[in-house]
Amino acid sequence: MFEVDALRLLVTVAETGSFTAAAARLSYTQSAVSRRIATLEQRAGGALFERLPRGVRLTPAGRALHRHAVEVLDRLSRAGHELAVLHAGRGGLLHVGAFATANISLLPTALRALEEARPQVEVVAVEGPTDALLRRLVDATLDIAVVSDYPSGLPSADGVTTTVLCEDELLVVLPRAHRLAGATTLDLRELRDEAWLQSAYGDRPTMLDDACARAGFTPRKIIRIAEWAGKFGYAAAGLGVALVPSLAAPAVPDSLVLRRLSDPALRRTVQVALPATPLPAALELRARLHDAVPHR
Repeated sequence: MFEVDALRLLVTVAETGSFTAAAARLSYTQSAVSRRIATLEQRAGGALFERLPRGVRLTPAGRALHRHAVEVLDRLSRAGHELAVLHAGRGGLLHVGAFATANISLLPTALRALEEARPQVEVVAVEGPTDALLRRLVDATLDIAVVSDYPSGLPSADGVTTTVLCEDELLVVLPRAHRLAGATTLDLRELRDEAWLQSAYGDRPTMLDDACARAGFTPRKIIRIAEWAGKFGYAAAGLGVALVPSLAAPAVPDSLVLRRLSDPALRRTVQVALPATPLPAALELRARLHDAVPHR
């Protein structure tokens, strides 16, 4: 109903007390100010200023609209500042997503470095599987995400670009009392009689399926456990073994051991996903993520 320039003019006239002074401050002609105020008064449904022998003053309707105009202009000014800071990468909200094991050490380390470098950037973190994170990037509800091709490959997403962050070896977790716990490296065939703890991924083939097929067997039993705490609990109780990415090693309890597998294909690729036009803060976080990759 009211144009921003007209509200700004209303506030300036009220501050200066005259059309002439407002015109000088805003580099308008006095007649242009008079015409614009008259148009604003038509839209407001009545007079906004009393015309006095020397200057003008707000009417009751003018005071009411002036109060709202000051609030609107202040909010727009703050919005403009926030957007400028956001696009410069110095502040604003940054919506970050990651899969579960990236949140154990990799992403927290990068976020701490980002916080030290850009304390005005406010991070909103979301955890989820890769396919859900990519959908949120497409929907513009995430600004950056740490994703992986484990366990069933990296889905495609329109307008999203990915860059490789690191390769993450898949290890096997065993209880300390397991007969193979003392080995340095295991052949997957040595585990052919074990039950495997694995999240429910539907009907898509997983890296475990492919690796067992290469080793010439099918897992004897799959126990569907989604959360890592549950997998570790079942493994510690001797109910099964599980593939564990090396990024999750810091979270493995002392009752379990991690052992390498001889199959060189048992590794996943960790990637950083960004929308087509990333925020500067997202690009900086990507650099911090590269710095946070553990050196092995």
